[in-house]
Amino acid sequence: MKPRLLHFTYVWICCSVFLAALCLPVAAVVLNAQGDSGPVHGLWVWKSPEVLSAPGGAESLLDFCKSQGINEVYVSIAARSEAAEESQLAHLIGLLHRSKIRAEALLSSADADEPGKHRDTLLEHVRVILEFNRKHPRERFDGIHLDVEPQQRPENKGPGNLRFVPGLADAFRAVRALAEPAGMTVNADIQNKLLKGDVSERKMLLSAVPRVTLMMYELSSPGDGDTPEQQAEKAEKSSQIFIEMAYEGLGDDRKLAKMAIALRTPDYGALLPQMLKKLDDANGANPHYLGWARHSYNDHLNAAH
Repeated sequence: MKPRLLHFTYVWICCSVFLAALCLPVAAVVLNAQGDSGPVHGLWVWKSPEVLSAPGGAESLLDFCKSQGINEVYVSIAARSEAAEESQLAHLIGLLHRSKIRAEALLSSADADEPGKHRDTLLEHVRVILEFNRKHPRERFDGIHLDVEPQQRPENKGPGNLRFVPGLADAFRAVRALAEPAGMTVNADIQNKLLKGDVSERKMLLSAVPRVTLMMYELSSPGDGDTPEQQAEKAEKSSQIFIEMAYEGLGDDRKLAKMAIALRTPDYGALLPQMLKKLDDANGANPHYLGWARHSYNDHLNAAH
């Protein structure tokens, strides 16, 4: 190849790569920046219209995330946002993305494990998020975060009552089928009751989505008389036990979901950041461990007031 032609080819390739990078959605850049380089540090935000409509609400949330090492936020979403709420969400996501913090749309249901209108309603909520992303390509949600809790219904209460697991896994898969082709991750909140299922039930659940978040609540309380060291030890050991329970007998299947461990403010008060750090210290080397999540930003706001 002649030198001039070689030089032209080199310049053309460089320009093509540069232009392709510019065309990537902001969310993809954020997701790659997080990647698997470190554990997830998540935060729930409920009643998002109320939080974001407060003066400087989005900026205050961002400041909190930075101060607490949060790298992804789960923002509660109604089925149909008013135009003002949509603008507020886009503003928040833009702020988060510029600080390399992911944003997931938090969708709730107590009945979506049941096929028919309840599951259809959840899937319609997902489609609303997909439409939001199409309208806001630079302020798009990076993922869907599911808070589906069929165990709250009376017929599903009681130890060992896991008859709802197949329907729950079907709901997870249905959401995933919509979200992943659109470049979004899916994370699902689960309770420790679900880890007590047999091998087939746990495999069904953990193969339905790529990420799950275990709600490890009510281990401690600020007035239980335990020292911070005792509370931390309890959190560490319990997290290790629950992760072992989840994957026992499932082999080295890399298609199974990774698990984050969630703690909540009422159980630890001001000690919560210290307890969350202990989770990373105790489980960081475990290939099944995704990271931690804290519940919730609203507790922080209530305490501040």
